[in-house]
Amino acid sequence: MFAVTGITGQVGGVIASRLLEKGLPVRAVVRNAEKGAVWKERGAEIALADMADAEALTKAFSGVDAAFLLIPPTFDPTPGFPEVRSVITALKTALVAAKPKKVVCLSTIGAQATEFNLLNQLGLVEQELSDLPMPIAFLRAGWFMENSAWDVGPAKEAGIIPSFLYPLDKPVPMVAVDDIGALGAEMLQEDWTGKRVVQLEGPARIRPLDIAAAFASALGKPVKAEVVARETWEELFRSQGMKNPEPRMRMLDGFNESWIEFEGGESASLKGKTTIEAVARELVKRG
Repeated sequence: MFAVTGITGQVGGVIASRLLEKGLPVRAVVRNAEKGAVWKERGAEIALADMADAEALTKAFSGVDAAFLLIPPTFDPTPGFPEVRSVITALKTALVAAKPKKVVCLSTIGAQATEFNLLNQLGLVEQELSDLPMPIAFLRAGWFMENSAWDVGPAKEAGIIPSFLYPLDKPVPMVAVDDIGALGAEMLQEDWTGKRVVQLEGPARIRPLDIAAAFASALGKPVKAEVVARETWEELFRSQGMKNPEPRMRMLDGFNESWIEFEGGESASLKGKTTIEAVARELVKRG
C-alpha cells in the first residue's frame, strides 16, 4: 500500500495515477471526503487527515509500504515559518508512530541554501525529518515549468510575459510536474537505506526568453518577455494581498543571483524529458 499526500495537487496526482496504472494499491490522504471522491472512483482507499493532525496522519500512514509527503505550500508565511513547523511536528509524530517502511518527500532546489528565503521552509523539513527511523528520500525539484500558467493570460492578451526572473537570457533549472511525479512514483517502489537526496530538473535549463518563445509558438503570435523591476516587487505583492513578501522576494533573488542551485550544480541532477514547449502547449490548451 502506498500513502500519497497532496493527491489533489499536480505532483501527488501524477504519482497516484502512475501507481494505480501499475495496479498498485494507493491510499489517498485528503482533508475531506469530497476531495477524495474522484480517487475513490479510480480505486484508491481514502484516509481523511489534515497535514497538521498527527493522530489522523498516524492512521493514514499505518500499514503502508511507503508514504509520499507533499508539504502544503505557504507562499505568504508568517515570520518564523510557524505554518510549516506545525506540519513538520505532526508528520514527525505520525511517521514515528505509524512506521511506514520508507518515505519519499518532495523538496526543492535550494533546500540547502543558508540565505533567508521562502524555500527555507523545505530546508526545515529536510533537517527535521532526516533522522526518522525509516529510510527517507528527499526529491529536490527545480522551478516548476507549470508556474508559467500565470503567463498564459498576459501572453494571449498583450503578447507579453512579465518575468521576475532576470536577466532574460539567464538559464534557470526548471522541471515539469509530469517528470517529478514519474520519478516520485519510481522512488516509492525502490529500496534504499538511511537518507537519500535526489535532484531533478528538465532536459535543458530554460531562459525567460525560451518561455516567451514557447508561448509564441503555442499561440501562433509574437510573445516577448519583460522584466518586472525589482524595486516594484514589494508594492506589487502587497497589492495582491501578501502580508510578508520578503521571503518570496528573496527566493526570486536567489534564482537570479544563482545562490539557489542544486547541490553540486547542473551535473549533479537527474534530467526529465518534458520540454517547456510541451508544457506551454498544454497550458495554452487549458486556457
